[in-house]
Amino acid sequence: MSVLVLFFALSIGILLGLLGGGGSILTVPVLVYVAGIAPTLATAYSLFIVGSTAFVGAMNNFRKKLVHVPTAIVFCVPSFLAVYSVRKYVVPALPKVLFNVGSFVVTKNIFTMIFFAAIMFFAALSMIISKKQTAENEDVSKIKFNYPLIVLEGFVIGTLTSLVGAGGGFLIIPALVVLAKLPMRLAIGTSLLIIAINSLSGFIGDLQNNYAMDWTLLLTFVSIASVGIFVGSYLGKFIKVETLRKIFGWFVLVMAIYILTKELVFS
Repeated sequence: MSVLVLFFALSIGILLGLLGGGGSILTVPVLVYVAGIAPTLATAYSLFIVGSTAFVGAMNNFRKKLVHVPTAIVFCVPSFLAVYSVRKYVVPALPKVLFNVGSFVVTKNIFTMIFFAAIMFFAALSMIISKKQTAENEDVSKIKFNYPLIVLEGFVIGTLTSLVGAGGGFLIIPALVVLAKLPMRLAIGTSLLIIAINSLSGFIGDLQNNYAMDWTLLLTFVSIASVGIFVGSYLGKFIKVETLRKIFGWFVLVMAIYILTKELVFS
């Protein structure tokens, strides 16, 4: 495993600790373009890495009373069903060659990366465009759930998580703030628990499909990223998170353009 892969593992953990989501969007590109892993397998690896790292972060935030468990449960039920079902039944059923556009052959791997780049594009926009947040001192004891929207959001997040191997924090956090009215710091901690449950449930589906797993790479990546989670959580006390979110959003946007260019022009 290269030093560059380890550097990215630490960076992803720090971003997850700081932002509660978004950092995991880099895991698949790092695994594919830096570690040289096939895209479909990389999404499976990413689910384990993101899920395990997010779980460490969630436990750290739980200790600080920054996880709203009832909200996490409401979100996780529909998303768990979606992510497990797609990884267990849909992804293995996709053919290696999906369709042709003229002379251009769209394979399963190319489609995975193009779809992933599209998700990155919308993730970047969600981080760049600032939105009004719930005040940090708002009372969360009287939360009223918008159940239909939360179920729909959970299903969408679960489906996206299962297809691209990302945690979906860029969707979860706005949903927690808007639909559940959680303060931002509580939304970040709660999102990590949701990400952990979603991602690891999808990985269980992959295990049942007998994917070949490089456990040395996976456990090393998770260990380094977990250290990053604690570093990011500590740095969050001193760094203006919204400014960092916008800067990272622009970086993700550039990465999305790079992936689209590489897969569509140079593949």
